[in-house]
Amino acid sequence: MIRCDDPLASPLEAVLARYGLHLEWVAPGQPIPGSFWGDSEAGLIGDRLLVRRDTPLHSALHEACHYVCMDAGRRQGLDTDAGGDYDEENAVCYLQILLADHFPGVGRQRLQQEMDAWGYSFRLGSARAWFEQDAEDALAWLQRHGIVDATGRPTWSLRMDIQTLEQDDA
Repeated sequence: MIRCDDPLASPLEAVLARYGLHLEWVAPGQPIPGSFWGDSEAGLIGDRLLVRRDTPLHSALHEACHYVCMDAGRRQGLDTDAGGDYDEENAVCYLQILLADHFPGVGRQRLQQEMDAWGYSFRLGSARAWFEQDAEDALAWLQRHGIVDATGRPTWSLRMDIQTLEQDDA
């Protein structure tokens, strides 16, 4: 498993900062506040992503992407459970794969392998097959909410209200 420890700590802080998220380190062996899954899995409270050095990178990215993809109302009261629906969860998984390209030595394919090893479940049997063959709806969701652009690249923006986007287009 790829961990959040060095050399990935600095790129993780940089990616999170682009979304207004603050990385908070928890001491080794201590419980991670805001962790939905417990153990070494990342926690999310407000605009803080909490990790230990042994937190898997995929977990940190997944929770960060929940923050990016949730609406402003949920973000405001966020503590541990990101909530969201099926479509949003797929968008979270898609975005975390895109963001893997911003980590030296990681990239999409390696993160997809990590997701499979952890136990993410996809209809086509693997994260890579899902991403390449069955994730058009997740990409469309991210585009519709202004999180990725028309070419599928991150805009480094938090989820925008669809009504706001429609008003901007008028």
